[in-house]
Amino acid sequence: MADLRDAAATRRVVVFLGDYIDRGPDSRGVVRRLAGLSQVQDIEWHFLKGNHEQAMLGFLQDPSTGPKWCEYGGDNALRSYGLRVPELAHRAEAWARVAADLRHRLTAAEMDFLETLELSVSVGDYFFSHAGARPGVALDRQSPQDLMWIRQPFLDSAVGFERVVVHGHTPARTVQADSRRIGIDTKAYDTGVLTGLRIQGRDRSLLQSSGPRRGPGARYGGEEYLPVDGDVGVVIGTGRLEPAA
Repeated sequence: MADLRDAAATRRVVVFLGDYIDRGPDSRGVVRRLAGLSQVQDIEWHFLKGNHEQAMLGFLQDPSTGPKWCEYGGDNALRSYGLRVPELAHRAEAWARVAADLRHRLTAAEMDFLETLELSVSVGDYFFSHAGARPGVALDRQSPQDLMWIRQPFLDSAVGFERVVVHGHTPARTVQADSRRIGIDTKAYDTGVLTGLRIQGRDRSLLQSSGPRRGPGARYGGEEYLPVDGDVGVVIGTGRLEPAA
């Protein structure tokens, strides 16, 4: 927020790329925090839908998808709402009860936030989506499935688009950038490094925050998050991307 307040730009746009829930320690806290940001004045907010939000909404509509959702972090999201995977996980009625309890615990503001997430947004020379876009298809004709789920057909292609695609979804140790795409998913839930991209005119720079990272035994019942070395904070300009061509 301080970076936004200090910016000299006349138009201030913030785009979140999705996957706000699952795997991390406080899915509900993240949703509440983001849902409240739209109240901040003089900033154009865009919140995109990731495949994890799609999975949660799908679970609320069809509880039988619960086991699949929990394979990639839905159990953590449930815990943040004071719920857990049912002991009789093979019983459809058990999952239906969990879905009903989750819907009851979601506030109206949280549900409105989740149900009104956007699939993509274009700003200037950039196109923002959660996962990327399918090569050979115009950006304004992309399918919701591709915008939230696509990987290799997008990542491995050399075909360009009308705009530079900024995306998350597929994690990497460092930001991935070339003439056609900028991938900024640095696997925050695991590494503790959350990356943002600041674009102002032709200048592009990175904003990164460092926080707790998962312990090596987390997936086997060990310590979930390790202590942070040093202060947790936001470091501005830790990396710089070359100006767009």
